[in-house]
Amino acid sequence: NVLPACLLLALLLLAPALSAQHERGLIINLDIGELCLQSAQCKSGCCHRVNGLSLARCAPKAAEFQACSPKSIYGVYYKCPCERGLSCDADKTIVGSITNSDFGVCKDPQDSSRR
Repeated sequence: NVLPACLLLALLLLAPALSAQHERGLIINLDIGELCLQSAQCKSGCCHRVNGLSLARCAPKAAEFQACSPKSIYGVYYKCPCERGLSCDADKTIVGSITNSDFGVCKDPQDSSRR
């Protein structure tokens, strides 16, 4: 009877620690700089890698005039998509999408409509 009581006590002590880790986000809700496998895991919405050999980490979305990638079929970006309200003025061909080389520059779509 002692073993089940110890097991129950261990589970009661571990439960808050496990839920705290989940809230912080071992799998989702990751902060900038944390390792990721897909952009959906990151609070910022961008899982970024420098090159094909580097580990991917959560990164901030691209600001106006910064290099960007349009939304991708892949979960990881070489250039992050633009912040909300900006559009990525890039080559949107299927070849660029497949080779992940369809980079552009974040622009405010309102600027072009004012001219």
